[in-house]
Amino acid sequence: MSVLLVFGTAAQAQQAPWSLASCIDYALEHNITVKQSALTVEQREVELNTAQMSRLPGVSASASENLSFGRGLTADNTYSNSNTTSTSFSLGASVPVFQGFEINNNIKLGKLNLEAATADLERARDDIRVAVAQAYVQILYNQELLRVAHEQLSHDRQLLEQITEREKSGKASQAEVSAQQATVAQSRQSEIQADGNLRLSILELTQLLELESPEGFSVVSPDVENVHQTLLMKPEAIYAQALEVKPSVESARLGVDYAKLNIAKAKGAYLPSLSLSGGLGTNYYTNSKIVSDGFWNQLSNNFSQYVGLNLSIPIFQRFGTRNNVRSAEIQYHNQQLALENVKKTLYKEIQQAYYNAVNAQARYSGSAESAESARVHYDLTEEKYKVGKAGIADYNDARNNWLKAESEHIQARYQCLYQTKLLDFYRGEKLDF
Repeated sequence: MSVLLVFGTAAQAQQAPWSLASCIDYALEHNITVKQSALTVEQREVELNTAQMSRLPGVSASASENLSFGRGLTADNTYSNSNTTSTSFSLGASVPVFQGFEINNNIKLGKLNLEAATADLERARDDIRVAVAQAYVQILYNQELLRVAHEQLSHDRQLLEQITEREKSGKASQAEVSAQQATVAQSRQSEIQADGNLRLSILELTQLLELESPEGFSVVSPDVENVHQTLLMKPEAIYAQALEVKPSVESARLGVDYAKLNIAKAKGAYLPSLSLSGGLGTNYYTNSKIVSDGFWNQLSNNFSQYVGLNLSIPIFQRFGTRNNVRSAEIQYHNQQLALENVKKTLYKEIQQAYYNAVNAQARYSGSAESAESARVHYDLTEEKYKVGKAGIADYNDARNNWLKAESEHIQARYQCLYQTKLLDFYRGEKLDF
């Protein structure tokens, strides 16, 4: 297992290389989108608790103080100019007895909302897992290209030294030296480009991880030599398993259940509602023209209690209830279509990943042969070039063909790795290399 260290040895010594698993775990903990989805789950838990607590009675207390100046009603039912005060206290409670199943339906809807939010959270986690894996593979690919570019630059520099020595001894011309210098410059440019691409891919991954800086970041390179030999399941079999485990499908299913229950809730408005209420009350009254009983005596003498039932029967709601039911039914059919669309999209994604994996395996095997043939041709051309039997144009053609073939082989290797692991991920397995 090899490790690429970048951005300075001092920084790297302070931070161990990251595996794909550690990258995914860190992203799941720190990614803002995932955090927002987690907060949505907490919000749905609060909403469910609110719906459940709506079964409890509502209790309220009140107190009032009134002052009156001028003509007022006296105790003997006559009016006179006087100042009066009135103090009252009350405590009341109301209990819903029957609300057209609204409370039960709200609780069921709250539970479905919570389950849907949990599924959406897992879907957000899946999205970040895939994004991290893609960025991770891109780093692996770019670091291999940088390795090849670095080795080629070192090789071309050694060859330049050999040609320079031959020129000094009269066995090579100045034109051959200049041509090889141009080749070294080209290799140096390729190395700079490869290094820049690697830095950008590392930056992309560290941004997904919400790291402050890519400095000192490095990754672990997995063993991918036998990945092209992995047996692939057919898309239909993978799809059957994915339907049971993918959170996007679960979220869409819950959306259908939610819409269906919403129809029942809307129909509940046709039914009457019944509530039970009760309370306690008392008051204290004074009049400047009359001697009143003491405060505590009045509170005791005026103490009263009440209990009552309130029945409300909907008769005509201007077709509001009917239209609400129709709207809920339309939403239900829309959610059914959304579920079907999610399933079809998932199957298309699995098909695409499957054929990408098949092509990647075939491309990997073919590119291995192509890269090996190009390398052999390059080695032979180089030997001829060293002894003056091949020109710089032949050498550069062989060199460029080998570099292109090697680049395609490296790309095919990591595409094969990613696509085969992605198929396993659709089946519910952990995304790891």
